[in-house]
Amino acid sequence: MKLHINPKDGTPLYRQVIEQVKYLVAAGRLRPGDEMPTVRGLAQELLINPNTVARAYRELEQAGVVCTRQGSGTYISDKGTPLSQEECRRILGVRADALLSDAHHLAFSLEEVLELVRARYQALESQHKEKKP
Repeated sequence: MKLHINPKDGTPLYRQVIEQVKYLVAAGRLRPGDEMPTVRGLAQELLINPNTVARAYRELEQAGVVCTRQGSGTYISDKGTPLSQEECRRILGVRADALLSDAHHLAFSLEEVLELVRARYQALESQHKEKKP
């Protein structure tokens, strides 16, 4: 699991951890039963305070995204992902906002952005079809 924390983002570090874990679950890159890194391990990897990771894990557990097994570790919840279609839309909306902001600064029109997104989508679809037996 690779997370990227940006201290200059303005978003609290624990929120960044929460959002990225939720994204990985929603994207299917973290699946029910997958073990999360230890609090200390993730804190060392991200170069942040272990209390920050512990807070993120607590909130993820309260949201039903992860579960902690005493003496065993923290795992992605096997009760199915609690991330609704609304949450997935919200995550994509944040990414769309960033794309549109970049496009505006680079003087791309909405039509040019949509054309680029369609082309990238078609390329991804082609790659997925090639991978299927």
